[in-house]
Amino acid sequence: MTTESNTPAEVRAKCEAFRDTFTRLLDEIGKVVVGHRPVVEGVLTCLFAGGNVLLEGVPGLGKTLLVRTLSQCLSLPFNRIQFTPDLMPADVIGTNIVTEDPQTGRRAFQFQRGPIFAQVVLADEINRATPKTQSALLEAMQEHAVTSGGTTYRLAEPFIVLATQNPIEQEGTYPLPEAQLDRFMFKIVVGYSQLDDLMTILDRTTGAKTPEATKILDGPAILAAQQLVRGVVVAPHVKEYVSRLVLATHPEGQFAAGGAGGPTNKYVRCGASPRAAQALLLGAKVKAMTDGRYHVSNKDVREVALVSLRHRLILNFEAEADRVDPDAIVRQILEMTPTEPVRERAGV
Repeated sequence: MTTESNTPAEVRAKCEAFRDTFTRLLDEIGKVVVGHRPVVEGVLTCLFAGGNVLLEGVPGLGKTLLVRTLSQCLSLPFNRIQFTPDLMPADVIGTNIVTEDPQTGRRAFQFQRGPIFAQVVLADEINRATPKTQSALLEAMQEHAVTSGGTTYRLAEPFIVLATQNPIEQEGTYPLPEAQLDRFMFKIVVGYSQLDDLMTILDRTTGAKTPEATKILDGPAILAAQQLVRGVVVAPHVKEYVSRLVLATHPEGQFAAGGAGGPTNKYVRCGASPRAAQALLLGAKVKAMTDGRYHVSNKDVREVALVSLRHRLILNFEAEADRVDPDAIVRQILEMTPTEPVRERAGV
């Protein structure tokens, strides 16, 4: 890990503090959200890596509850935007309104900020809104800024968008555009609860008292943790492995998984972008730190590969005909992509 004017002991202490904070957040969220620990870990990974997260699952699984609970653990402004078919872009980012000076009577345009001007934003059921409204989030998610009437307004840091969506197959939904999906660091699928978890949910939600989470972190602490994550050491062979995983998703490319007859050339129409490599590496850095290591391994990369790549692969008609989903393609790519550097395998 590289940090300015810090001794190894100081860096180690900061990393231990990071692990402790990560665990405290997990436990605090666990007081309200029963089970789904891998889902919570994925959301926290995006928070500390500075990325946005997309939660997909059928209604009633606790996606919105998870985001609300996370906001309760953070001393940051929180807004929820309920996406519906009649929601307009101005309802998200804000609009210019005419105001009148009571003393002079002069009128002028004044920007009325929308709910996107928070630091933790819940885009609830994002695929219920039209693509035009969905695209209103693009600049905020990538540049952390909003442009209206030719003026650009910076959003306060840290900033994170946590979106929920129902499966695309349900009626009344609009598939997210590829450019929108690419701006989510992770896409996490939320499944059904197990028997014991469901019984615990009933105990907590049908009794006289409902558990609540308490504040754990504030904005400066999150920014410091994000900076610490970016300093984690990454060896050249791990960077190469990340790059080859992304290139393995490109059909007709040199590193396409399985070669000419492999799953990439057979089923993928468009592969992952450089944002996927960034998501892989940043997610792996958080994984390494939570595991007590200050350097990234190939194992860390593999653990975040599915949530980093599944929403960035555009499959062709043959994949649909064979009922092959992106998760299956990503798993095959992981199996077919060797971890050894190219030069080592070539005997150089």
